[in-house]
Amino acid sequence: MTEDDILTLEEVAKYLRISERTVYDCAQKGEIPAGKIRTAWRFKKSEIDRWVNEKLTSTHYNPQASQVNINSILSLHRILFLNHSAKKDVLLALSENLSAAPQVKNRQELSAEILKREELMSTAIGCGIAIPHVRLSSITDLVVSVGISQTNIVDFHPLDDEPVRLVFMIAAAQNQHVYYLQTLSWFSNKLKNKELRDSLLSAQTPQQVYDLLTGKI
Repeated sequence: MTEDDILTLEEVAKYLRISERTVYDCAQKGEIPAGKIRTAWRFKKSEIDRWVNEKLTSTHYNPQASQVNINSILSLHRILFLNHSAKKDVLLALSENLSAAPQVKNRQELSAEILKREELMSTAIGCGIAIPHVRLSSITDLVVSVGISQTNIVDFHPLDDEPVRLVFMIAAAQNQHVYYLQTLSWFSNKLKNKELRDSLLSAQTPQQVYDLLTGKI
């Protein structure tokens, strides 16, 4: 599937992992980029990708982002300094790190689902940031792993073409949909601050990264 592909309603539903009815309703209401060819809805993949990225990073999904308690979902052990140029290596390193958390009960499933999610659509959101994320029944509570890359990760294919250096992996339980979206939004909004991004890239220890993200410095 390429950016220029034209998708049917059924293909969009499968791609986004939502029901065909949901896609149809969104198209009818003009909430998703779509057009009609005679009586059939058609969708351009590049526009769907852009729409999803905007939704995932929008405060509309998280009017209560301040309720995210970063101290409870991130620990020093979940902060890594990486030196990989390929995103698969980065995703595997972070998922392996997350798998050591007691909240994660199935290491193989986490790694497989993170890679599968990334194949569906890049989780790079621009400004050198990627936020890979999954919800799984084998996870008991939301947990985060942070990767600070010492080198450019060249194949995340962000919309702004800026190489990814900061990766925030979020794994949540199936029943944590709201908190999951709040956490995605919390990171997206906080990392709009260029000074913070630069400070994270300059950090020398996990403690410095932790303190920056929790607001202690």
